[in-house]
Amino acid sequence: MQDRPTAERHTPVLRDRIVELLAPALHAEGAVFVDGTLGMGGHTEAVLTACPGAIAVGIDRDTEALTLAGERLAPFGDRFVPVHAVYDEIPEALAQRGIAEAQAILFDLGVSSLQLDEAERGFAYRMDAPLDMRMDQTTGLTAADVLNDYGVRELEVILRDFGEERFARKIARALVAERDKEPFANSARLVELLQRVVPAASQRSGGHPAKRTFQALRIEVNAELSVWSDALPAALSLLPVGGRIAVLSYHSLEDRITKRGLAVGATSSAPPDLPVELPEHKPWLKLLTRGAEIADEAERADNPRATSVRLRAAERTRAKPLSKAGHDVRNRYQNAGKPSETTTKMGETR
Repeated sequence: MQDRPTAERHTPVLRDRIVELLAPALHAEGAVFVDGTLGMGGHTEAVLTACPGAIAVGIDRDTEALTLAGERLAPFGDRFVPVHAVYDEIPEALAQRGIAEAQAILFDLGVSSLQLDEAERGFAYRMDAPLDMRMDQTTGLTAADVLNDYGVRELEVILRDFGEERFARKIARALVAERDKEPFANSARLVELLQRVVPAASQRSGGHPAKRTFQALRIEVNAELSVWSDALPAALSLLPVGGRIAVLSYHSLEDRITKRGLAVGATSSAPPDLPVELPEHKPWLKLLTRGAEIADEAERADNPRATSVRLRAAERTRAKPLSKAGHDVRNRYQNAGKPSETTTKMGETR
């Protein structure tokens, strides 16, 4: 762990815009803000400062992040509650603390500044480190496990679907041939293989040859897309009328799930030939951003991690519609946010 103060190590992406979007839902005394991806606490610090009556529940699967954020947010006392959990477990985490709803929820998806900066975590391809890539280092498969245990077809699907890698089949075959000589353990050997296998022309035009493979491995190790597909509807179910959600995504796969998920709530469900829109068909979300917002040129220059960000936000405008049986309508909503075929742990598809 580095010795620099946490605030100096982490510049929250679109911090002021996040506060602008979420603060209107947090003016009441005791309003609950949930940071579903706490990281080093920069966004939460800004929200608690701007909204002095609010309390924050900070959720992260990374125990080191919880420690650092706890130090940073200690001045807020019991207005900050840290929780060790994955963000699709937000409803359970709140229920265990007697909280039934959240007036504002934030997700800052993908790998955090902490994880990228700590060489021993294995997330960054420019530093040699053990091939771990687990956001929660207390459990689960590592990137080395995936590389050494998955079959050629499983590796190809992961690289193609999660890394959007054009040379997925070629790389997968090379990985299996290489591990037969010696199992993968550290990132430098993987990077060297990718530099050999990815054609030079693609490296000149498409950036570092390891970028897409490392992304794919990280997403698989942490089940990021399947977790996000479950987390978004779970979070929206916690918003009261007037509650708001903001999502920061950093690659197209995450953003696609976010876009589709929010669109379901913001679109009338009335059949096209219905002459009058019934109340139960009216949208129950209002989009607060026009498409996906990006960071301005100044922020991108000052904070490289803002370069690829896409921000979407929405507000709950009415209670969620009920099915005929009286239950929340969730299945159609959840499925709309999920990829049609997603590789899960051990290469299974669904």
